Amino acid sequence: MNSDPLRIALLTYRGNPHSGGQGVYVRHLTKALMDEGHHVEVFAGPPYPELHDGVPMTRLPSLDLYRPEDPFRVPRPSEFRDAIDVAEFGIMCAAGYPEPLTFSLRAARMLRRRRSEFDIVHDNQSLAYGLLGIERLGLPVVATIHHPCSIDRDHEVAAAPDWKKRLSLKRWYAFTRMQARVARRLQQVITVSAAARDDIRREFGVSESRISVVHNGVDTDLFRPVADIARVPGRVITTASSELPLKGLVFLLEAIAKMRTERDDVHLVVVGKKKPRGAIAAAIARFDLEDAVTFKAGLEWLDLVAEYARAEVAVVPSVYEGFSLPAVEAMSCGVPLVATTGGALPEVVGTEGTAVLVPPGDAGAIAAAVTTLLGDAGLRDRLGAAGRARVLEHFTWRAAAQATIDVYRQAVGRC
Repeated sequence: MNSDPLRIALLTYRGNPHSGGQGVYVRHLTKALMDEGHHVEVFAGPPYPELHDGVPMTRLPSLDLYRPEDPFRVPRPSEFRDAIDVAEFGIMCAAGYPEPLTFSLRAARMLRRRRSEFDIVHDNQSLAYGLLGIERLGLPVVATIHHPCSIDRDHEVAAAPDWKKRLSLKRWYAFTRMQARVARRLQQVITVSAAARDDIRREFGVSESRISVVHNGVDTDLFRPVADIARVPGRVITTASSELPLKGLVFLLEAIAKMRTERDDVHLVVVGKKKPRGAIAAAIARFDLEDAVTFKAGLEWLDLVAEYARAEVAVVPSVYEGFSLPAVEAMSCGVPLVATTGGALPEVVGTEGTAVLVPPGDAGAIAAAVTTLLGDAGLRDRLGAAGRARVLEHFTWRAAAQATIDVYRQAVGRC
């Protein structure tokens, strides 16, 4: 197979690593691809990625309608530059979510000018109509689907309190119909687990022959056990970058409340931002956990590793995961893990001696598993060591990059 370096355009419409796993994926995969000798340029919309030094980025500005300090904002007339901006604002006003579509159109416009500079285009889950335009330029396109967003939609709609909220959510998630249409027309799709592959087949109708499974990695030099930081008795850690129902944080909060009836040193650290209103705030108030839960947002990488080092147990309470970077980060740090069997979690964390698995949505099972681990130092040590060993064997970014390059070469060879 041709071993010449590839020129890769990697597209990410929402790639900030503090916004979720997709940003972590972009940050580390791009570096690993360059370490393998390939040229990568990231084309990004806001919030922009935090890339490793030496990874070039071209910014594709949007109207940035969902900036945290001013969500659903109304832009000044002078901010509108073209028809794509008008479409972005119009879709938002109609209660839809425009970013995947409008980002893809901006990317297609840019690559039309720079067609000769790239061998392959890799889309990070925009799955929007602009990708079909890029293919018409003669550029092969590969898309990563971390998991179908229609699964998020279904969980949120099911948890909605009334018909108005359900209608609003269905309008917001209308972009998933576009994503399904585009995914079916792309020649090659990458996903991060066998479970996610099966979900893509079911939800989007993509044939299995066009889906390649490439597991995510973790920076094992960064996420590692830290011997000179002491574990805090009763400390539990989880990551929740959003309040999506499928993340299962409410069930973990209920589990913490159950545990607090028997030992008052149990304390939960949530890596994520606390919202003043919503299901999570309501659960904290209902279970009287104001003094038992701490939220920590915007952590630097070393600070995050230090938080793992202080924890006695990590928990991934998700109802569903397409992969779960927080799970492998905790395991890489040697923290014993409790995870549900939702989605790809058993495939990722292992089923024999590397983590404790519990049913999704079962607060009692979470509480029992965490209580057992907090009371058994030997078991914690064995699980922590086994989890670290599993990550080193299966989940490095170098391995992810090499497998991704194989997919690129297959796609280039078909053109």
